[in-house]
Amino acid sequence: MSKNMLTAYCMKTKEKNVPMQEAVISKTSRGGYMAQGHDGKGNKMTTMLGEARALEAVKDGVATKQGW
Repeated sequence: MSKNMLTAYCMKTKEKNVPMQEAVISKTSRGGYMAQGHDGKGNKMTTMLGEARALEAVKDGVATKQGW
């Protein structure tokens, strides 16, 4: 797993730090950043990010940005 890969908690399988695939980062109405993707098994995942982490993930090609 790469250092800059986004991870999240999978609610369905109750696993922590699951690598997120095909992450898309969007900006919330309150100014926060949210990454949405899946775990590779069909389970959707969402995690909240700080601005620095979100911009770093987009810059490194780990995620794409949507609507900002």
